[in-house]
Amino acid sequence: MNGKRWLITGAAGFIGSHILEALMEAGQDVVGLDNLSSGFTRNIEAAVQKRTGNARFEFIEGDIRDPAVCERACEGVDIVLHHAAFVSVPGSLADPALTHAVNVDGFVNVLQAAKNAGARRFIYASSSAVYGDCAKLPSREEDSVRAKFLSPYALSKAINEMYAAAWSGIYASHIQCVGLRYFNVFGARQDPNGPYAAVIPRWIDALKNGAPVTIYGDGTSSRDFCYVKNVVSANMLAANASGDVSGQVFNIACGEKTTLNELFSTLKNRLGRQTSGCVHEPFRAGDIAHSFASIERARSCLNYKPIFSLESGIQDME
Repeated sequence: MNGKRWLITGAAGFIGSHILEALMEAGQDVVGLDNLSSGFTRNIEAAVQKRTGNARFEFIEGDIRDPAVCERACEGVDIVLHHAAFVSVPGSLADPALTHAVNVDGFVNVLQAAKNAGARRFIYASSSAVYGDCAKLPSREEDSVRAKFLSPYALSKAINEMYAAAWSGIYASHIQCVGLRYFNVFGARQDPNGPYAAVIPRWIDALKNGAPVTIYGDGTSSRDFCYVKNVVSANMLAANASGDVSGQVFNIACGEKTTLNELFSTLKNRLGRQTSGCVHEPFRAGDIAHSFASIERARSCLNYKPIFSLESGIQDME
């Protein structure tokens, strides 16, 4: 990785800060872009503390909806790792216009700025939401073409994939785009607060405080939980892949299905906490019933292999 300059959009966020930490540990030259609407400066501070060797970091506080900010952030960059987004499914149902402005218009701004700056590769975060509530499991990358989108968030990520595929064809000699479809990522620095918090940090926070856990539905819905360090590994592999991966998308998950009831039992046993039990509430609009990934394409093309399972990831967080 020596000799490269990296841009991480969403660098102050949960996933972005973990990628930043890995690049700092590897002694890299990194630019971070974030408007701090959902990220935190403390995440950046924690990541930059891990710097080694000749690691350098420049932070730009700015919004990807501003093309000029994107152009500035991409100056001299070799690889873009795009993770800035409006990430809430319920939030996208409440405000589809904001979702489109950030996730689609902002995406195109960064993509165009990366091409103009001569960046070699553009790695971007997609989502398992593009599969909708697909009955065919495990989900394979080609299945998304038959998806029925359940939220503006899911649609925005599918549009991103189409733009990236088009750019990889139209501007093939300028930039290579690679999409990573994340499945239920969890790990340290994930905010447990707020109405749109992810399930694992929210439940861990509840269990540690002896509060009841809220389960939407009867608990039989399932997810393919993926520890954040697996995602960091996938980004590094995609950035350095030597094969023809341009224009492709890859599932990034563990390839394991866990019901919410099983997750509750695992967390309760792992943390060794007494709890007042769980509260069941109606299934939320936009949520899918089951999520389970095939990771064979990522194994074959990126040499991706999950380093952490659900349980070892939870253990690593402690």
